[in-house]
Amino acid sequence: MHRPERVADLLLEEISQIVGYELQDPRLATVTVTDVRVGANLRTARVYVTVAGNEEDNKAALAALRHAATYVRKEIGLSLNIPHVPELHFVRDLVEEEGERVDQLLARIGKEWEGTERKDEG
Repeated sequence: MHRPERVADLLLEEISQIVGYELQDPRLATVTVTDVRVGANLRTARVYVTVAGNEEDNKAALAALRHAATYVRKEIGLSLNIPHVPELHFVRDLVEEEGERVDQLLARIGKEWEGTERKDEG
């Protein structure tokens, strides 16, 4: 495994702990850290999160995370032994939502397909 991937794994674990247990902001109660991607130069990291709730909850949680980014970065620096803690950029993870959309489209296509098969048989 390459260094950026190792650092990403460490960051994922540490940020999940900090967001889940140390930050007391109620807007972060339904936040899950799903992935971390670190740049090749190890200077920046994109932290992907999902938020249970509506669009307003998503915006509020992302705002809270962006506000807490400096604190999270400081805590990572205290707990992990890495020379430089990457700058953290919190991003909404849309994979789950896009997956649900694909499932809905496939279900609709399946229903339409069944309807055309019945017409052809009849």
